[in-house]
Amino acid sequence: MAKLSETELASWEKTRDLNAELLQALHEVKLQQWSRKTEFIPQSDGTVRRVITRRDGTIEKDEVISTERAQVALARAATGLSQSAFAKLLGVSVRTLQEWEQGRKLPSGAAATLLKVATRHPEVLQELAA
Repeated sequence: MAKLSETELASWEKTRDLNAELLQALHEVKLQQWSRKTEFIPQSDGTVRRVITRRDGTIEKDEVISTERAQVALARAATGLSQSAFAKLLGVSVRTLQEWEQGRKLPSGAAATLLKVATRHPEVLQELAA
């Protein structure tokens, strides 16, 4: 499916039943089904294209993210961990991880090194998380 225009998105938002969506999401979590899927597609210039797709095929977001943001997103995606689990493993708050992923702050020092390890060898962090 194609990405929704702003007008289509606004129209869709008006018809949403958030209570029904939340109940459905809880049901899907219990069944271990996904409701949104994020794909990271590396680009030749070092950036990463992030595509967030809903289960019905609607593309919620399609954007190119910077190299710095890409490193954090790729590291977490490679491990397959949630934000909270990944933040706990790194020894940072979920808010700090979100700041890194959104590009408002950059990891420094040991955190940046650990993210490089997580990107290149995600099995190491997966083993630590187990």
